[in-house]
Amino acid sequence: MNCTTTAAAADLALLSSAASVSAGRELNHSSKSSPVVKFAAKRLTVSCAAASSPPHLGRRGLMYMATTSLLIPFPKSAASAAAADENSLLQEEIRKVLTKNKAPGFLRLVFHDAGTFDEGDKTGGMNGSIVYELDRPENAGLQKTVKILEKVKDEMESARPVSWADLIAMAGAEAVLICGGPEIPVRLGRIDATVPDPTGRLPEETLDAKNMKKSFQSKGFSAQELVALSGAHTIGGKGFGSPVVFDNSYYKILAKKSGSSSGGMSSMIGLPSDKALAADDECYGWISKYSEDQNLFFEDFKKVYTKLVDTGAKWSSA
Repeated sequence: MNCTTTAAAADLALLSSAASVSAGRELNHSSKSSPVVKFAAKRLTVSCAAASSPPHLGRRGLMYMATTSLLIPFPKSAASAAAADENSLLQEEIRKVLTKNKAPGFLRLVFHDAGTFDEGDKTGGMNGSIVYELDRPENAGLQKTVKILEKVKDEMESARPVSWADLIAMAGAEAVLICGGPEIPVRLGRIDATVPDPTGRLPEETLDAKNMKKSFQSKGFSAQELVALSGAHTIGGKGFGSPVVFDNSYYKILAKKSGSSSGGMSSMIGLPSDKALAADDECYGWISKYSEDQNLFFEDFKKVYTKLVDTGAKWSSA
């Protein structure tokens, strides 16, 4: 089939004008910088297949194609797509080794790696140094969890190598999710430390509320954030509700048993530091709120978990 159109200067100007409007900008050219192009007023005959061009497609059709093609949104950048793919791949590998019974150990590993941060000299934090610190008394029992995650790290090596810091941060978020807690997005790109962090930086389980708040303040966390993070004790063997369900049972039990340094709670429930928080007026205010509103706890936990796993991290430039 033959399609004919007149290639006149007016037609070209019309298409150029339409493209400029769609792009949302106006182009001004000076007569000095722009060469003058003259078109001979000749009739141009173009042969085209019927399947590729409707017989009624004329100047208006060409103008429509020129304008609408410029409105097509750009696809995701290559970097964004790669990051999403890496997150999905890492999540998939973690889920292969994660069970609800293992979840408390994964979450504890996050706290013990990130908990070494010091606001004063900006050292420690979420950097994977825990793999060099497993012989410390406060990290007893974490060797097994590291060994489980080592399988994930080895599996990732052939596809997309991952740092220990990223792996631990993501594993903790997945541990919360598998137990019914909120979904927590984790940014990847942390660089691992090559030496252990200084000793004596994790808060002791026997601290009273005043010293607990002081310890967390030295890491850049408020009393409210301390209480929200402590809610992670709702899973595990500390006696707060089901050991494999992430909910606000921790706060409900503390709220009912407040009033003294021990809170009248059984020695089988919680750590001394948990009971100390319930006896502190400032902390108890947040305990009471979270005991009544699980959604509020989930939202605040998501925020403070993200802050915890980003604090002290060194990031790759990629």
